Amino acid sequence: MTERKPPGVDFESFVDKQIREATERGDFRNLSGFGKPLPDDSAPYDELWWVRGKMHREGIAPVLPPALALRKEAEDALEAADRAGSEAEVRRIVAGINEKITEAVRRPPAGPPLRLAPFDTEALVRRWRARRSDGRAPGPVPGSAPRP
Repeated sequence: MTERKPPGVDFESFVDKQIREATERGDFRNLSGFGKPLPDDSAPYDELWWVRGKMHREGIAPVLPPALALRKEAEDALEAADRAGSEAEVRRIVAGINEKITEAVRRPPAGPPLRLAPFDTEALVRRWRARRSDGRAPGPVPGSAPRP
């Protein structure tokens, strides 16, 4: 704990003395940020910086609202269907995500609007076949666009 500045002593010299004594005692050795770059001060201020840092250090992934989590899962399912090794696997992946989307449309989850419709399985299978036969990159799939 620092002591109070004695009367008549210049404030700057008092602070410099405290820093010098703390350095001599080794109070500044082994600080958590030693040898690491300073944070980027040009980035916009984030009020939740400490919470985000704690979550990162603890390995906790941010939790999305159910509607956004399902949208992310639907995107991942489309990518998985594009990488599938067989037509049956494409159909299984699409059927799984369509079942979840249908249930969410029936009983909307809390949070932002879902804005998803079940995918057109046959269109995805056709896209998968075309991609496998001529090596084209996948394009938009009919029935896969989010609802307005």
